[in-house]
Amino acid sequence: MQLIEVNSASTTKDFIKVNVLMNKNNPNYIRPLDNEVNDVFDPLKNKAFKYGEIKRWLLKDDNNKLIGRIAAFTNSKYINKGTEFITGGIGFFDCIDDDAAAKILFNAAKQWLQNKGADAMDGPINFGDREKWWGLMVEGFENAPIYNMSYNPPYYEKLFENYGFKNYYNQYYYSMGVKDKISDKFPERYAKFKNKPGYEARHISIKNLEKHAQEFATVYNAAWAQHGEAKEITVKEVMKLFNKMKLVMDERVIWFAYYKNEPIAMWINIPDLNEYFKHFNGKLGLIEKLRLLWMKKNNNCRIFTGVAFGIVPKYQGLGIDSFMIYEASLPIQTLNWYDKYEMGWAGDWNPKMINIYKSLGASQSRRMVTYRYIFDETKHPFERHPVMEYK
Repeated sequence: MQLIEVNSASTTKDFIKVNVLMNKNNPNYIRPLDNEVNDVFDPLKNKAFKYGEIKRWLLKDDNNKLIGRIAAFTNSKYINKGTEFITGGIGFFDCIDDDAAAKILFNAAKQWLQNKGADAMDGPINFGDREKWWGLMVEGFENAPIYNMSYNPPYYEKLFENYGFKNYYNQYYYSMGVKDKISDKFPERYAKFKNKPGYEARHISIKNLEKHAQEFATVYNAAWAQHGEAKEITVKEVMKLFNKMKLVMDERVIWFAYYKNEPIAMWINIPDLNEYFKHFNGKLGLIEKLRLLWMKKNNNCRIFTGVAFGIVPKYQGLGIDSFMIYEASLPIQTLNWYDKYEMGWAGDWNPKMINIYKSLGASQSRRMVTYRYIFDETKHPFERHPVMEYK
């Protein structure tokens, strides 16, 4: 077998191709957009390059056939509570069902990361945001992946665990029908806040994106500061995200809760873009964009998905989540916009978020695993991700 570094236009194309080859027999597979994968490795488009570097490889057999790929990266902003040692990341792993082939790929990543001073590697994860291509799918293969969700053949679990990776944490996805009955607790809590002066919940206006970007940053940074994982986001970064989403953004499913006009909670959703992209075979040129607009106009996307959820710590545990979600549900459930709601992943270390999903009446649709491989467990014994402490 031949291990080849990705460092040219042809090897970059092959890096994309491997993922397609490994999933070609799965009818539920949806090819990610080529440009979105390539952007991860572009220093001009991925802010993570400010804090780390990346290397990627292809694997070919003796007949020059593509049989695998992997990326390894360092990122000083990748912080997990309870981890005091340098941890690198691996991602974009694909491989034939062969432990020897997988070992070559994992060893290449391990050696490179050790040379960079890392004591462990987590994966498969993304070189960047956690809502994209994070974790290995181990349950839920019968469902097509939603936008930016990792998707892989079932045997990958064996390849990771046979090499020595251990389950660092589970990631749970939940889903429900839009018209499914919501627990009676939601309207009860809604009524409580609806009658209190100063409390409001409303969806955004695309005309006021700069205002909403500020609100997003306020809630996001406050909600995640308590977890100690350096996830602070700037208004500029949020605006960049909003502008990127603008073509497909549906203001009716992006909600904030306020107290005296100050943002205290958010529930950010978008249409499931894979409902469009599954027709595009990885491309998004002018023709695809025009087709997307036509499909959007004709309400072809019947699924919306969760992107971010957060409550300012001072208001957690009071029922603000129920107030905001129920206010949003009134039009969403009664008007014929969508049929299904797919929620973003929640780690098993975030039980409150999982309980919110369950309280809505949602059912678990998928399970992913973020694995950890410690290079020397006599130096750093393996421990699972600690449960989130709420302040």
